[in-house]
Amino acid sequence: MSRWPSPSSRGRSPASSTAPSTPSPAMSGPDQNEGPVDEFDWIRRCLMPLAGAPEALGLLDDAAVVPSRPGFDLVITKDALVEGVHFLPDDPLDGVAGKLIRVNLSDLAAKGAEPYGYLLATAWPKGTGWAPREAFARGLAEDQQRFGLTLLGGDTVSTPGPFVVSLTLLGWVPQGGMVRRSGARPGDVVLVSGTIGDGWLGLKAAQGGLAELSTEDRAWLAGRYRKPEPRLALASALKGHATAAADVSDGLIADAGRIAIASDIAVELDLEHAPLSEPAARWLAGQGDRDAGLLALAAGGDDYEVVCTARESCADALVQAAAEAGVRLVRIGRVGAGQGVETRLNGRLVTPERAGYRHG
Repeated sequence: MSRWPSPSSRGRSPASSTAPSTPSPAMSGPDQNEGPVDEFDWIRRCLMPLAGAPEALGLLDDAAVVPSRPGFDLVITKDALVEGVHFLPDDPLDGVAGKLIRVNLSDLAAKGAEPYGYLLATAWPKGTGWAPREAFARGLAEDQQRFGLTLLGGDTVSTPGPFVVSLTLLGWVPQGGMVRRSGARPGDVVLVSGTIGDGWLGLKAAQGGLAELSTEDRAWLAGRYRKPEPRLALASALKGHATAAADVSDGLIADAGRIAIASDIAVELDLEHAPLSEPAARWLAGQGDRDAGLLALAAGGDDYEVVCTARESCADALVQAAAEAGVRLVRIGRVGAGQGVETRLNGRLVTPERAGYRHG
């Protein structure tokens, strides 16, 4: 969306009608009875209605103007989703749009920041028609209204495939008050929100796996994968009591490890205390090797929970503040001297095959 249309731009530029080499139901080419979709038509028809804030300048300029907010710092984060990597080719695109917003909101949640607005980049496979684009825009509209966001600008391009979307999210935090990864110290308590392993199991369920679980359990887990719940309600509790925090996107072990690296300390995780949902607990009960199952849940990723640290003297207050905000926080370990992450099960040191998801 870097070359915004002026009010007088009405013409269409040529566009290929060739579908992607591996088309999915979501990317099925141009709609019948409609010509190719021009980028300016996409902006005007689907995105301008999402950009109601004056800062966006009606999406008629090459940039937005964000006014300063006295006493606050602007927090910026960015995540991208790639078809076939972060979502399945046949996932509904309104849900993909919601997931794009939510995975970015998860980063702001871990920083204790208040969401403000976003910049959007889309790379549509050539030949993509109106139906998938409008479905994607509906998903954006639904979640930006729910979370109080506005579209500020961005870019749109075409690609031979696959579909790629990226969102840059802006938020506000009181000056100097962002919760960083680097504040943990030996003696701190490690806590995690929500439940762990649902995203990893949810991907398996969405791919048609987990036949040993009920239809209801599989559907619930797939929903957790497709539409995570960012822990924005934790913002006040984290700012008031946490020493460090990170969102759990690549896996609890990996993301706790990022706190360890930034803070130059050692994180010790007691995985027997990992909070599990009922479907995840039922899956674990059916595993022949419970230890291996717990390690897999803790390394799986896509949970978008928050792992954080707090002084021992503040830990109970943090748990209470989180509960009052409607979010469960549980103790899962401690911070010690040294470096890296140690994982334990009932006091025994165990070594996971992998700590979490990594892009090659």
